[in-house]
Amino acid sequence: MAQTVLHKAETRGHANHGWLNSYHSFSFGSYYNPERMNFGALRVLNDDTVDAGMGFGKHPHDNMEIISIPLEGNLEHEDSMNNVAVIKNGDIQAMSAGTGIYHSEYNQDPDKRVKFLQIWIYPNQRNVEPRYDQLTLNLDDRHNKLQQVLSPNPDDTGVWIHQDAWFNLGKFDAGVSTDYTIHKPGNGVYAFVLSGEVQIDGQAVGTRDALGIWDTEGFTITASTDAEFLLMEVPMSF
Repeated sequence: MAQTVLHKAETRGHANHGWLNSYHSFSFGSYYNPERMNFGALRVLNDDTVDAGMGFGKHPHDNMEIISIPLEGNLEHEDSMNNVAVIKNGDIQAMSAGTGIYHSEYNQDPDKRVKFLQIWIYPNQRNVEPRYDQLTLNLDDRHNKLQQVLSPNPDDTGVWIHQDAWFNLGKFDAGVSTDYTIHKPGNGVYAFVLSGEVQIDGQAVGTRDALGIWDTEGFTITASTDAEFLLMEVPMSF
């Protein structure tokens, strides 16, 4: 019997730093909820808006897989591995922090905000060599179908990380339905709705809501309205 947990948008943690408006699906910074520490290997899902001309100064990470998915605007990235890049809507970025990295993220546009998802996943290997990966996706490949954007395999579609995790994005017209099959026994899926409303095995999930589902081989997701969503499959034990 599938297990589920529904996290409504309004139950997320919230921090408004002026230049940064952030909603936390799991405990982060000053937001602490012992019942919202993680979903399996998924440790952080932050829904961030960065004001024009502002950003995150250089700061460290280690032993974490860090994924950024821009939703609006352009975010400039710079790190201690000498990578300088701009990520924008349609891109996905992955970093293996491993033994340790420093990086900064800035919105260099003087007029427009940046919106992006910041996601942290516990790795299945510690102290790996840090690495950076960035990919521009074809947005048409998620229209009324699932577009794989992340996996554990460097030769597979999308970016890759050091964990048995698979991410898919979908942008479905109202009424479109698809079946999702879990890739690896013991994994679960945290489904985050970016816009619109979907039904996951009959459970309504609205804009910025999330549904975690596990102890199942798969599920059906149906768009109740035009909807965009992210499916994050991760190990429940790691």
